[in-house]
Amino acid sequence: MKLTFLGTGTSFGVPQLGCDCGVCRSPDPRDRRTRVGAVVETNGGTRILIDAPPELRMQLISAGISDLDAVLFTHDHADHTHGIDDLRAVTVRHADPLPMFGSAETLANLDRKFGYIFDESVHPLPGTSKPRGVRRLVAPDEPFMVGDASVHPIPLPHGPVTVFAYRIGPLGYVTDAKTVPARAIDQLRGVEVLVVNALFQTEHPTHLSIPEAVEVARAVGAERSYLTHLTHRYFHADLEAELPRGIAPAFDGLTLRLG
Repeated sequence: MKLTFLGTGTSFGVPQLGCDCGVCRSPDPRDRRTRVGAVVETNGGTRILIDAPPELRMQLISAGISDLDAVLFTHDHADHTHGIDDLRAVTVRHADPLPMFGSAETLANLDRKFGYIFDESVHPLPGTSKPRGVRRLVAPDEPFMVGDASVHPIPLPHGPVTVFAYRIGPLGYVTDAKTVPARAIDQLRGVEVLVVNALFQTEHPTHLSIPEAVEVARAVGAERSYLTHLTHRYFHADLEAELPRGIAPAFDGLTLRLG
């Protein structure tokens, strides 16, 4: 299995608009963070996109990825969904709509904001195109198949919203969670790689802090853990030096082999 980090930044992205801090001016490419998204490719060739961030087109081009088999949405916040129209470059080459998986709340909100994508009665004018998606409802803790991949959705709190973490074989992918309860820790144990969101050194009302994310990583006990959804408060190199062994900050374009 291969995991590609398309984006690893917070909802503001890094550099942050209007900011002149050292990180936002850093020449280190690892300090340039687009909004969070990833692609998982199984050994059987199934390609799964996790979320559709606003920079999706450029992220996929940078990663050399031109085709997808499905999208898993963690939740419907703008920084995770507002690149969805970029998927028309994928679906225009598919005979069938692209399966898009998410919770009932997520799919309902996507349908409200991007209904043209899911409505097969909406036909683009000749010479134009639209993304074509088909809704696939995900129920908490009920595994499902995407191609040859078994996907286990794990509900987690993100302020007033419930997000889905996903376990896909040896990978655990957790983003935008405020806490990871003991039940979820148990479901993630045994993964080879854990990806977990980490915002500030101090507590945040809707996200794990960096110290909290480190504790989650230790509790899960993965061979390798990577922090994502990072802000402009930390240089990649400085954060990497401060983290315990086996835990590292991810960066845009990082590719991992698993299994």
